[in-house]
Amino acid sequence: MSTPLLRNSLAAGTLAVSLLVVPACSSKSSNSATDMSAATSSASPTSSAEAVKFAKTKFVANASLAAGAFYQWLYKPFKAGTFKSGAKGRTLALVKGGLAGAFTYNRLSAALTDAKGDPTLSKATGALSASVASLKGLASKVRGGTATDADFNQGNNVINSIKSAGAANGATVTDNVPSAGQLTQMVSS
Repeated sequence: MSTPLLRNSLAAGTLAVSLLVVPACSSKSSNSATDMSAATSSASPTSSAEAVKFAKTKFVANASLAAGAFYQWLYKPFKAGTFKSGAKGRTLALVKGGLAGAFTYNRLSAALTDAKGDPTLSKATGALSASVASLKGLASKVRGGTATDADFNQGNNVINSIKSAGAANGATVTDNVPSAGQLTQMVSS
């Protein structure tokens, strides 16, 4: 090893050790774990501790995928009558619809988490959280064939409210239909 490289490595190692040792040797009597929990409990939704990198971009991507999945594999087949008993392709539509329902809920939940990390979008998350939570059982209702007109209309209203909240805060959400592989990958993870 050359002398400058050895010297730089030694300096980096010494710095790393000092950063670990000095706080542990501090004479301050408070518990750092308590300090950390107090700092996070009083943090606002848009504090630097909870800020999400590219929050608005992630919100748009997740909400767009949710909107696309809902429209393509839930709302369109529902309007076409594919979920009704005796309809051609009903079984496959119910399976895809169940996956799309779980995917939609998962991506909308992720979109809300992302929105909480952005100062402008975080203002809209309170009202949207309850409506997204109302979609939690949609996947099992679709898979079981017990979903009603009200369930699909409620889902459509939730998607439209997410789109409106995004547009009002500079984050335009458009339908982005995920592939079947994305549906199964997201739901299985």
